[in-house]
Amino acid sequence: MRKIILLVAIVITTFSCNNSDNKSVKIVPDSAGPFNKVAIVVDNELWNNSVGETIRALMAQSIDGLPQPEPMFSLSQIPIQVFTGFAKNNRSILKVELGEASFKIERDVYARPQKIVTVSGKDIAEIKAQIAKNAAKIIEAIKAEEIRHKQKQMSKSLSRSKAIQESLGINVSFPSYYRVANTIAKPEDKFNWIKRDIPTGYTNVVFYELPLSAIKKNDSLVSQIIKTRDSIGKKYIPGPVDGSYMATEMAYAPHVYETIIDNKPTIEVKGLWDVKKQFMSGPFIMYLIEDKVNDRYVVAEGFAFAPSVSKRDYVFEMESIIKSIRID
Repeated sequence: MRKIILLVAIVITTFSCNNSDNKSVKIVPDSAGPFNKVAIVVDNELWNNSVGETIRALMAQSIDGLPQPEPMFSLSQIPIQVFTGFAKNNRSILKVELGEASFKIERDVYARPQKIVTVSGKDIAEIKAQIAKNAAKIIEAIKAEEIRHKQKQMSKSLSRSKAIQESLGINVSFPSYYRVANTIAKPEDKFNWIKRDIPTGYTNVVFYELPLSAIKKNDSLVSQIIKTRDSIGKKYIPGPVDGSYMATEMAYAPHVYETIIDNKPTIEVKGLWDVKKQFMSGPFIMYLIEDKVNDRYVVAEGFAFAPSVSKRDYVFEMESIIKSIRID
């Protein structure tokens, strides 16, 4: 009995010492909600006037590079007075309220993981101005949280394949339900292809490298990218009949942006692909990561074939895989 009492005393003393700064550990529940769904916490009156229109125009804007309009996020409005209990467990939250003009981003306030963006203003005009001023930050904060959570979910069952790492000297995390596809590429080509079968088709991610001199950032950037990816498609991604191959859909110019992956400048491209001589098409998302140390671009491209269904979440998954790349 004396030994038990002594043990309890030691545990209590140790716990007290570890918390001597009087800072308690906050325990919060797991967050919830489908991917790319944002809870909009705002009074009905604001939601039903021009503030609501401004929020919807930003958060539910159509995604570039898809063959049909699809919103960036699915929205669910929650009046402030009922933002209690389980409603606070949403993973991605945008709060809009009347008050002093302010903008802030918080993490893991009511649940984990969680991102809460709060925008306020003294009246309708000031709220709308705050949303417009911080639009890019709002999208970036919530998108980053969604990708981070998607990567965490995928990490529960990762592929053990080392083929891409051995070929290109990069680490990329992708789930085990992707398989390494058979290709006509030779090992020295350093062309790698992973593929996932889905109910209505398939999703794919390919990885390869280009010399830095292959793409120059000038006025002809888009045409250079189209020419490059079409040559890769013709060489490595054949279609279902002889002479067919994947190429860029020329009816719609790809959208080109600048971003960062693995702390490196990256060209992001969103557009549509088709198969020459066949009625097949779909969206693609492409990243060219500057690897100056090795005088190359590491190129990763995801493309989906999913006719007659929404493609947003398939593209989102491929983007999450690509953004996990770390160059050795």
